Amino acid sequence: MATTTVRIKDLPQYVGETVTVNGWLYNKRSSGKLQFPIVRDGSGVVQCVVSKKEVDETSWNDSDRATQESTLAVTGNVVSETRAPGGVELHVKEVRLIGLADAYPISPKEHGTDFLMNHRHLWLRSMKQHHVLLIRNEIEKAIRDFYYDRNFVLIDSPILTANAAEGTSTLFETDYFGDKAYLSQSGQLYLEPAAAAFGKVYCFGPTFRAEKSKTRRHLMEFWMVEPEVAFLDFDGLQALAEEFIEYIVGRVLERQMESLKELERDITKLEQVKRPFPRITYRDAIELLKSKGMPANFGDDIGGDEETVIANSYDRPVIITRYPAAIKAFYMQPDPNDPELALGMDMIAPEGYGEIIGGSQRIHDHDLLLQRIQEHGLPVDKFQWYLDVRKYGTFPHSGFGMGVERVVAWISGVPHLRETIPYPRMLNRIYP
Repeated sequence: MATTTVRIKDLPQYVGETVTVNGWLYNKRSSGKLQFPIVRDGSGVVQCVVSKKEVDETSWNDSDRATQESTLAVTGNVVSETRAPGGVELHVKEVRLIGLADAYPISPKEHGTDFLMNHRHLWLRSMKQHHVLLIRNEIEKAIRDFYYDRNFVLIDSPILTANAAEGTSTLFETDYFGDKAYLSQSGQLYLEPAAAAFGKVYCFGPTFRAEKSKTRRHLMEFWMVEPEVAFLDFDGLQALAEEFIEYIVGRVLERQMESLKELERDITKLEQVKRPFPRITYRDAIELLKSKGMPANFGDDIGGDEETVIANSYDRPVIITRYPAAIKAFYMQPDPNDPELALGMDMIAPEGYGEIIGGSQRIHDHDLLLQRIQEHGLPVDKFQWYLDVRKYGTFPHSGFGMGVERVVAWISGVPHLRETIPYPRMLNRIYP
């Protein structure tokens, strides 16, 4: 039967017409001489009505024997039905079974996490995972739009590198024709020279951390977006981070409300994500932790539990600034008013989702940077090209990195990062 093939999400535009939908059987119920297969195609779901007296024997039998996730081509009339998903249903004229599925391993019953992760290639089809990844898709498009509209140039930083951005303890090492190479922890070092070429740049791609961590906030492979801006000072960096997060949250609220509702996300908390964000110094954060009964002293790192306590004091993301230089990366600019501190910042998401942005103003003085590289025990020869940026027209500049998965988890309201990326890489898991 020759008809127009349409996506399910577009069916309301075809009320009264005969169309074909290609998809997979999501669910099905029967009542005597009526069958009600629900078909999904990635854009939505539609209830189909198959009447034995309205279709030929082949169509009836194909609909009857179709198992969950079998592939179908369904042709029928689009009928308005306010009670149905999407406001329409399909009164079927023909069903063609394209591929009969084996007994589907994922059922409505509760499955353990390990089982679901072993079947991640199939778990992606479930409604919750579907909507989380739709939100991820929106966030990734929003990231590109945000920087493109502000005249940033996308720079594709290398995945294989001879340099460690933040020490070698969490690097994945590989052989590079007899030399040591590492999977990138960050594109930052490569962005700084590019900022001298273009002024405003960013990279967006996978990064790798060989951290033997099993927390819900960590993955071995994750995606990070990193802007770097020439002549941007520390206050300007914080303003850019605020604008960026406000934009991303607003974009999801504007375009993915259906997915947020399907995930039962409390959107009132997202609607509060408006500038200005609260900003506190590291010293203030230590005092806040002490006031909440937590052991905290100057020089301590702020971990996940501490981040949650701090975030719970505010109704939107909070920026913590001016950390002790001793616990931060070698490239961070010292605070001119207190060289013991670095002009570094972390943005902490509400609701216990932890750090989503980390950044700093960078050291632009050649001799100070060289000193810091030596103090951290890093090989100067491997960083000579990085030092060159300070030899040939040095300039103040700042940048940050944002982990996509943590932002997806926070905005969609899922508890663990493993559900925010199609194929998570975690400690002891690299399958499928």
